[in-house]
Amino acid sequence: MKRKQRLLRDAIVIAALGLALPAGATDKKFDDVNMKASVLDKIMVIGNPANIEKIPGSAQVVTKEDIRQQNYDDINRVLRKVPGVYVREEDGFGLFPSISLRGVDTTRNSKITIMEDGVMMSPAPYTAPAAYYSPTAGRMSGLEVLKGSSQIKYGPHTTGGVINYLSTSIPTKEKAYLKSTFGSFNEQRTHAYVGNTFDAGDAGQFGILLEAYRRQSDGFKKIDESDDFRSGNDTGFNKTDAMVKLSWEPNSEIYQRFEFKYGSSELDANETYLGLSQADFDADPTRRYAASRFDNIKSEQEQTSLRWSISPTDDIDLITTLYQTDFKRNWYKLNKVNDDKLSQVIVTPGLSQECMIGQAACELKVKANNRKYRAQGVETVGYFRFGSDGVQHEIMAGLRLHQDQITRFQWEDTYTQAANGSITEVAPGVPGDAGNRFQKTKALALFIQDTLETGAWTITPGVRYEMLDQISEDPKGTLQSAGGTKGRDGENSFNVNAYGVGAAYQFNDQWSGFGGLHTGYSTPSPRGTRGGLDPESSTAFEIGTRYTNARQAFTAESTFFYTAFDDLIVTDNVGGTGTGDDENFGEVDTFGIELALQYDAGLANNWGISNPSHLSATYTNAEQKNDSISTDAESIFSYGKAGNAVPYIPEWTLSLGSGVESKKWGAFISGNYVSETYTSANNVDNQVNGAGNPDARYGKTDRYFTADVSAFYRINKTVKFFGGVQNLFDKEYLVSRQPHGARGGLPRFVYAGLEMEL
Repeated sequence: MKRKQRLLRDAIVIAALGLALPAGATDKKFDDVNMKASVLDKIMVIGNPANIEKIPGSAQVVTKEDIRQQNYDDINRVLRKVPGVYVREEDGFGLFPSISLRGVDTTRNSKITIMEDGVMMSPAPYTAPAAYYSPTAGRMSGLEVLKGSSQIKYGPHTTGGVINYLSTSIPTKEKAYLKSTFGSFNEQRTHAYVGNTFDAGDAGQFGILLEAYRRQSDGFKKIDESDDFRSGNDTGFNKTDAMVKLSWEPNSEIYQRFEFKYGSSELDANETYLGLSQADFDADPTRRYAASRFDNIKSEQEQTSLRWSISPTDDIDLITTLYQTDFKRNWYKLNKVNDDKLSQVIVTPGLSQECMIGQAACELKVKANNRKYRAQGVETVGYFRFGSDGVQHEIMAGLRLHQDQITRFQWEDTYTQAANGSITEVAPGVPGDAGNRFQKTKALALFIQDTLETGAWTITPGVRYEMLDQISEDPKGTLQSAGGTKGRDGENSFNVNAYGVGAAYQFNDQWSGFGGLHTGYSTPSPRGTRGGLDPESSTAFEIGTRYTNARQAFTAESTFFYTAFDDLIVTDNVGGTGTGDDENFGEVDTFGIELALQYDAGLANNWGISNPSHLSATYTNAEQKNDSISTDAESIFSYGKAGNAVPYIPEWTLSLGSGVESKKWGAFISGNYVSETYTSANNVDNQVNGAGNPDARYGKTDRYFTADVSAFYRINKTVKFFGGVQNLFDKEYLVSRQPHGARGGLPRFVYAGLEMEL
């Protein structure tokens, strides 16, 4: 039993040093760790990077070093090296990511499972998965991305995949860390933590970690000013995270570990839904219209979890997690101009457009999108190992009881604007008049998966089953739907399931292959279910190969994937327009090739310095297989035709980079390419919707290539100076036409800072 405790402590040390390495990479530290004895690995998606060789599907990890190399705190940039991942940028800073894996809808991460340390982080993953919270990438010690074979263990959105954020671990010895960054647009970041593990004799071992992270910026956009508004440069934000972790390993005969985690995150951002017309974007992509000067979002998130891990024998691990997350936000933002919809106002010359830029008398309708979310539950996962000389089994079985809900309580204020752009009167709205709803989902999830190892084969069959009970209430009475009046109040229950099998084969010490066939699902919201929506389902196939040379200097992974979606669920009202009803779009087929290469010439040739290089590429064909069911012109998925491309899924993405690093200094350069995308299902080049009306959300995004450079110099083992430039060539490029009009990426961003580690 003491040996088992030593093994776990070794695993925790490894986690504290970085947790994960690139796909295919190994480290001598891992050779001494029996991963079947490490409970720590079990709470992660991939765990020890050596596990990747036996995962029957594409899997990548992003290390702490990957995140810090270019000083990233934008999840969109962090994920660029991972093939099969697509992001729709919005604000330039990564505050509100929209991530897709292998061609699923990008809307607000709604089709992928977002976790932190194995706990779901969407504010209401069943009831309202598309929400404005994502864990802060800058404070993480790594990320895990699992596609294809993730359908069995993780839910409720398994048609895409899973992204697991890895927070800072409790160190096994006294450790302190401080990093400060200063950059363009008055950007300031501070990341600090301190922690230790103490030996309390007969009481066991106690660990503690205290962590804080703060980021603030003045923003890079400028709002049109007027006689009574002179703060046009204030388009920034501030975000603060705090976290405490406590652990206890009793000095008992049976190994146990308890870990408590509490974290909070607050955001105050002067962000807007309002974009630009194409002409105004071409003239100045950093401009914001005067009518957006009241726009602001405030949000607060709290997460609490208690995890108990116990290993009654060397062949059994049991992990139980209690968790609760609370999230509330109020995005106070322009909704209409003179009762006209913003996406039409932007591209239609006239009084409303002149009002929007502060040159005409009018009324500005500003809505308070005020909502509260709660998610809570308990999950138990057991690992049971047995077998013979010829076949070894690890049965993984899990049960989760979960409940989440959303309360929407909104209002709309009216600002009267004079001809010179000044505000002469404000008429407050009535709370609840612009949206008063309650939705809740209770879910029971069960899964079982068997990992069989026989010779060079690892075969993993599994099945997942969920039962959902949903409630939808509208205190104001019957709601209007796209097809007329249809009540959305009431209760509903349904079941979903997923199943599949994957396999990996080790040809020799260098080559391995993998493949799998899995079904998946994505569940509708309570209002969607009451409105007749069917769960989205998918059938996913992938096959690939991995290579690692004998010196560990070159690794490669290539994957072919194919996913057939049925009853694809799409959101009608992205951008605040439309009926607010989700829809079953129909059938979509997605196929493509992913490639990831890493090579260190310094290691390969014994140079005495490292020369790491990488290349990641993804080709994707995401095609609509039927004409769109919807003729609601407010939906970007309306009027689509069979054979058209799925909105915001690029055909090509490419990331490449290289660097030189010694013990004292290092320098790195990376570049990223994204091809153009259509921004609507009807695949039009101009800004006209399917009904023939002007609409700023329609058209294309730009293809673009950006480059980032960074360097560091280490004064001693404790202190390091660093600096760099993101978007080195100051490329101006259009990344999205949602929510309302053209939006650009981050301009050139220059930064420098100091990092200390004790």
